[in-house]
Amino acid sequence: MQKLTNKEEEIMHIIWKLKKAFVKEVMAEITEDQPHYNTLSTMVRNLEEKGYVAYHAFGNTHQYYPIVPIEEYRKKFMNTAIDNYFNSSYKNMVSFFAKEEKISADELREILAMIENKKEEITSL
Repeated sequence: MQKLTNKEEEIMHIIWKLKKAFVKEVMAEITEDQPHYNTLSTMVRNLEEKGYVAYHAFGNTHQYYPIVPIEEYRKKFMNTAIDNYFNSSYKNMVSFFAKEEKISADELREILAMIENKKEEITSL
């Protein structure tokens, strides 16, 4: 899976949200720094070349839809971020968010409970 530029990622989030869209519909969703229609069309075609979207042709126009699920992209993105910024350590990642006060003690307890429940599910199989 090829890495996306920030703008390509923004476009993919729109396509994931809409589930299928013509370029003009993607354009309508861009609120800041709206590119020229032809530029956006080129970026969407680049997403197709990278294997993220496919399309249905309606005459000369194309309706694009995602072929990479957001969950798959999220997993790859998170694994890459954790590898690159936290030395492949989830503990380091959680510690970073705790130090930055981006996660509360209650949320950490919820995460711990989820982990414990998952362990119980696995051992009962």
